[in-house]
Amino acid sequence: MRILALDVGAQRIGVAISDPTGSMAQPLMVLDRSRDGSEIERIVKLAEEYDVAEVVVGLPLSLTGEAGPQVQEVLEYIDELKGRLKVTVKTWDERLTTSFAERALIESDMKRKRRKQIVDKVAAALILQGYLDSKGQEEQKAESR
Repeated sequence: MRILALDVGAQRIGVAISDPTGSMAQPLMVLDRSRDGSEIERIVKLAEEYDVAEVVVGLPLSLTGEAGPQVQEVLEYIDELKGRLKVTVKTWDERLTTSFAERALIESDMKRKRRKQIVDKVAAALILQGYLDSKGQEEQKAESR
């Protein structure tokens, strides 16, 4: 069961996909956001192409866990997605994922121009891996009962 993750930003959307077993995340691509929302059709096609069971969207909460204006924008985007996708759409706390992705890319000595091109899909992979790890822990708890 594959899961698709999205890191929705004002200008770009990072996309990551899980392996078929739903245990490992990998960066997939970065989509440019358009005013008309045409990138949503690309997301729908990706979900179909990869036979995705669910989509996880990063929710940009503040460090204190509060919802700011960015959260409202992402929730509105999620509403659009839900109207077009045939699978469940869930949210996942994405606090600091872009910062962690940026730091990891800097530490790997990646040039700024290249980092800018891939940081969003790396952030999406971090969102997805966090979700997958949490889901795996829940399944282990259920099995041990």
